[in-house]
Amino acid sequence: MDKETFIQHVAVECSNEQLADTFFIKVLGIPKVKSTMLPKELCTSIFQIDRSVQMETYDNGKARFEVFLTNKPGLSSFVHIGLEVDNKTDFLARCQAQGLQPFFIQKDGKQLLFVRDFSDNLYEIK
Repeated sequence: MDKETFIQHVAVECSNEQLADTFFIKVLGIPKVKSTMLPKELCTSIFQIDRSVQMETYDNGKARFEVFLTNKPGLSSFVHIGLEVDNKTDFLARCQAQGLQPFFIQKDGKQLLFVRDFSDNLYEIK
């Protein structure tokens, strides 16, 4: 297969913004570039979690992390990996050929593509 796949971002959870800032900014040296509130509707559609959540984005041009601020990391998971593929149409065909069921979510007029692997790990496809 001559298709290339790249990690576009990694999403993790942290219990609070101060701890996230300390780790990503002070320890890893990755600046915070964005702070957003992910609405309940998106959380439900993508993660099957029925609440809104604050998300901090840290990016240095080489590594990008989406950090979901939760009081209890791991109990309900926002963890996912963002992958970049050469051709979404080919990717969708390969998923379906293997019995996977990719799904689309609408956000701000754009379609976001997600797929869960055979072990229920979540991937966002760019």
